[in-house]
Amino acid sequence: MESGRDALAGRIPVTLLTGFLGAGKTTLLAKLVRHPDMNRVAVVINEVGEIGIDHDLVAMSSENVALLANGCLCCSVRTDLQDTLRELFGQRRAGAIPDFDRVVIETTGLADPAPVVQTLAGDTMLAAHYRLDGVVTLVDAVNGPGQLQRQPEAVKQVALADRVFVTKSDIAPADQVQQLQAAIAALNPGVRVSLLVKGEIAPGELTNLGLASARAGAQTLSFLGEPLAGEGGQGERTLRRTPAHDSAIRTLSLRFEQPFTWTAFSAAIELLASLRGPDLLRVKGIVNVEGRPVVVQGVQHVFHEPVALDRWPSADTGTRLVFITRNIEAATIRNLLQAVAAAAGGGSA
Repeated sequence: MESGRDALAGRIPVTLLTGFLGAGKTTLLAKLVRHPDMNRVAVVINEVGEIGIDHDLVAMSSENVALLANGCLCCSVRTDLQDTLRELFGQRRAGAIPDFDRVVIETTGLADPAPVVQTLAGDTMLAAHYRLDGVVTLVDAVNGPGQLQRQPEAVKQVALADRVFVTKSDIAPADQVQQLQAAIAALNPGVRVSLLVKGEIAPGELTNLGLASARAGAQTLSFLGEPLAGEGGQGERTLRRTPAHDSAIRTLSLRFEQPFTWTAFSAAIELLASLRGPDLLRVKGIVNVEGRPVVVQGVQHVFHEPVALDRWPSADTGTRLVFITRNIEAATIRNLLQAVAAAAGGGSA
């Protein structure tokens, strides 16, 4: 665990845009790339031609990179995403393409977003230059309810999201839209859900979703999904409802008042990830490590580099962790962390 410097400084933020087939990703991107605020953004998509960029908007085009008149870069995935991101950064550094400050990656409609998130965390070269800013998921109001019932990929796209947009709400029955919003909230209780009509959105709606700096502030609390602090009782809650989706998915939020040692905490998380990694959909939280605040986040068995904050973002110095899991009993996680805390001389949740 690094300290003494801002581990995230200078890394290019990456937004992952996902959503099931027909959710409206192409419509969104077609309008997004024309927005004037996209002038320093690189958009990574499967095929540039798919989003129908007008030829008079293209200022320059090479084999896999199109530079638009507003300065937005559109880059096609050539082999795999890792190679594309490495090549994009290399071209940027060499001056072969204009500078960019942000990347938006579109996934295919059947894609599980977890491997892309893991790629950004697990590839040493990519992790040195890029950071995950957030996962944005589009859900179709017309077909979304059925997809959440039948398609595991659609469920996982919502469960991993930092922001969800419901599309086609203008052509779906109002009660169906409300039921879909409730199902999304049950799957991912901390996520912000908004309606998106015909792809009309400002680029800023897709950004600043993740941890951008080791300097603590209001954005840190927003990223962590506050309010977790000050919840009643033991400070613990299990959210398991019965919406129209995989009932095995649940959210658990845990609090620990006494500090951990980093060795003890990381050992517990590594054990949990090694035993139940595929079912550990997402983990996010702030850990009191011998009095210091450390932010942790992971997807399945891959965890991002922990970030030691310069200070606590609020008066609350307790450990707060949120787990989104499949087929893992709350007691399994709670008991493991309680045992580690006790063995390290800490308290209990």
